[in-house]
Amino acid sequence: MKKSTTNQPSQRMLRVAEQIKEILAEYFLKGHFHSAELITNGALVSITEVKISPDLKHATAFVIAHGHNNMKVLLAALNEESFAMQKDLSRQTHLKFTPKLQFREDEVFDKAMKLDSIINNLKYSDQE
Repeated sequence: MKKSTTNQPSQRMLRVAEQIKEILAEYFLKGHFHSAELITNGALVSITEVKISPDLKHATAFVIAHGHNNMKVLLAALNEESFAMQKDLSRQTHLKFTPKLQFREDEVFDKAMKLDSIINNLKYSDQE
């Protein structure tokens, strides 16, 4: 079987990433956090995407925070809590290895809002 030369994720990677996203979303809904920061603000976090390495040993969850000002503090709390989340993943998935979780801020929405603002300002300047 010939390997693909593109950097596109395989079907298995996509399925595992989606399964991890669903399990993490459920974990956030239950709110069984150990960190005081997450107990207070954990419900305000949305997981937008999970990317997984080709060997399925590392997963990066991209998150956005609704109404939380200090994303660095929230990301630090999420990354500290990641081991407990990995144990939950281990119980709910049937993978040989449980992926090591890492959380990062999803900056796509901020960039889209900035771009939208620029476009709207262009429209108004053309009308003058």
